[in-house]
Amino acid sequence: MTTGPAPGPDDTEGAASPDELPSVAPQLRDLRRRAGLTLEAAAARARLSPAHLSRLETGRRQPSLPLLLGLARTYGTTVSELLGETPAVADPIVRAGGPGAREADGWTYWQAGGSGRGMQALRVHVPHGRSQGELVRVHPGEEWLYVLKGRLRLHLGEAEHLLDPGDSAHFDSLTPHRIAAAGADGTDLLFVHTLLQSGLADLCLGGTAPARHR
Repeated sequence: MTTGPAPGPDDTEGAASPDELPSVAPQLRDLRRRAGLTLEAAAARARLSPAHLSRLETGRRQPSLPLLLGLARTYGTTVSELLGETPAVADPIVRAGGPGAREADGWTYWQAGGSGRGMQALRVHVPHGRSQGELVRVHPGEEWLYVLKGRLRLHLGEAEHLLDPGDSAHFDSLTPHRIAAAGADGTDLLFVHTLLQSGLADLCLGGTAPARHR
């Protein structure tokens, strides 16, 4: 007799009651078919038995919230999509004079892109002589910057680069890096980075709070 994979930690969880969560059955079936996966292959990825996944897809069982998170990771989507929620359409335009300036350890920055995206765009003023320029950062993702005004000192690994207005840099954030203003008047720059490790809100350059890093 052929059996499926051993149940994972979520396979034996009590299901949420029907009035706690909307049915995810249609979304689960659609996502699996779009991924080109058989019931057995999808169940193995989610560490569930095929019978358990079948019950979820037919609406005979509702997943708990931890199981929803695991299924969202399996199909490369979000819990909101699994629940059939329609996300609000983000405004693609950020107007001048929009979100106000914020400051962290002397670095001033303005939002230059929309929130809830896979990357963050900022306009930044880096003052001269502040301690943030001495902090070496290493984290997943990519960074791109463009010098608007002043001169920028960029350390990438063992190399040091001086960037003038109009110069730009694009690098892997796993390379140890730090940024400092090279002139007494500081440096203004445009800065874009991917959000692979940080949360999607309240990120900043030079922040010291655990949820804020660059």
